Amino acid sequence: MFTFRFPLLVWLGIGILITSLGIRQSFGIFMMPITDYFHTGREFFSFAIALQNLLFGAFQPFVGMAADRWGPKRIIILGAIAYASGLYLTSITVEPTMMYLTLGVLVGFGLSATSYVIVLGAIAKVVPAQHAAKAFGLTTAAGSFGMFAMIPGAQTMLSIYDWQSALQIFAVLCSFIVVFALFINTTKKEEAHTATPVHEDTQTIKEALKEAFAHKGYWLIHIGFFVCGFHVMFIATHLPSYVLDKNLPASTAAMALAYVGIFNILGSYFWGAMADRYSKHYVMSALYFVRTAVIAAFVLIPTTELTAGIFGAAIGFCWLGTVPITSGLVRQIFGARYLSTLYGLVFFSHQVGSFLGAWVGGVIYDYYGSYDPIWWSAVVLAFISALIHLPINDKPVPRLRMAAA
Repeated sequence: MFTFRFPLLVWLGIGILITSLGIRQSFGIFMMPITDYFHTGREFFSFAIALQNLLFGAFQPFVGMAADRWGPKRIIILGAIAYASGLYLTSITVEPTMMYLTLGVLVGFGLSATSYVIVLGAIAKVVPAQHAAKAFGLTTAAGSFGMFAMIPGAQTMLSIYDWQSALQIFAVLCSFIVVFALFINTTKKEEAHTATPVHEDTQTIKEALKEAFAHKGYWLIHIGFFVCGFHVMFIATHLPSYVLDKNLPASTAAMALAYVGIFNILGSYFWGAMADRYSKHYVMSALYFVRTAVIAAFVLIPTTELTAGIFGAAIGFCWLGTVPITSGLVRQIFGARYLSTLYGLVFFSHQVGSFLGAWVGGVIYDYYGSYDPIWWSAVVLAFISALIHLPINDKPVPRLRMAAA
């Protein structure tokens, strides 16, 4: 039986994501030492991180277009330089408001150029369509592994050095992203498989956008990924407070989030593999039905240390499993040529959902004194997202079908 071997670019992409997203996941650990150093409240650091996430999404479509036009290698290297510069300038700033520029804008741009959209867009050009979602799942899982690799490292550095030195070490670590990017080559496979790329290369970005915007399924994919972002950021931001409100120790929330990361590694690959084997839009619906049941059960069942841990594992299993399926759907319907552009736009919808998930969660709690309304909103959104993926036509657009004929 033939076993597909992932090309070198997949493993280079994994190295890039472990570094880029691993560093990003550790920023929360720096909140207390940085706010103590500048004698400010937590608001300014929180806003810098919020700005970073919003710009992470806002830059994504434009960075994706640039990668589709000039290739991912240059964009990833430029992003790594911006990422390292942002970290280093943050470490030497004497004015806290400068962090909006360094940690917010520069790191936000660096993340947009060194994360999922660009890496998965490059991988799509060298991995056959029938193995794409599985490759995307394996690469997505790297982000969670990076979280477990970087967070303990950041905590160790802060116990030995000051926060400035820790950020400078992370800035140096970004050089590994440059090294990985130097070996990226997406031209060989494109030239070797002339069935579809030759036809796809005649399409302009403007034509690709017009084609995608006219496809009803593309807009449904946007809505689904918006819901994913809402879920992920709401849970990541407010689960610790929710657990504390239930009179449970803070360690319970940390354990639950740790389980999210661990089981996300398994879930990302599992859902990606399922999407290669079965119809992608049905697999996505199944994932959201699972989310619906998991979130509803967590709200209905009394919250204990055990149920919080089970929830972390269960929601982690379908946490970022949406990434390989969503990117796989876009690639399957529209082809690999402008995946970074089209998926970049979808990812922006995800980040808008993330912003609202974090913000609205706080607004609802302040108004009602309870998270229950937002939890049930999350359940309803998950159920709606499961339904809207069912009618998506995931067959390749006529342009691709004609090229394959």
